[in-house]
Amino acid sequence: MTYVDGVIAAVPTANKAAYRDFAERTAAVFKEAGALSLVDGWGDQVPDGKLNSLNSAVMRKPDETVIFSWVTWPSKEVRDAAWEKIMTDPRMKAENNPMPFDGSRMIFGGFEVIFEG
Repeated sequence: MTYVDGVIAAVPTANKAAYRDFAERTAAVFKEAGALSLVDGWGDQVPDGKLNSLNSAVMRKPDETVIFSWVTWPSKEVRDAAWEKIMTDPRMKAENNPMPFDGSRMIFGGFEVIFEG
């Protein structure tokens, strides 16, 4: 069954081009490791909620934009094996592919797909 890794983060709006470049470099590594697809979305309509929102979850500052990204894998097993490769790949080291945002406010998780329409 397909498996998905998801990420939500706040990126300085001025870093949009840098983030796209970062995503492109990262995608190459993930695809080589077995990912089926990668999608990076730049926030366009991300409203504040009454109790919580994507903005508050990532502590978005006024000069930042929320991104929503996901990676689709053929299975959790492929994903688990891939992460071992990805984390040791020199192209993923901070000095070779620096994150153009504050990674400490990034939210991420892995999800078993239970329905696809």
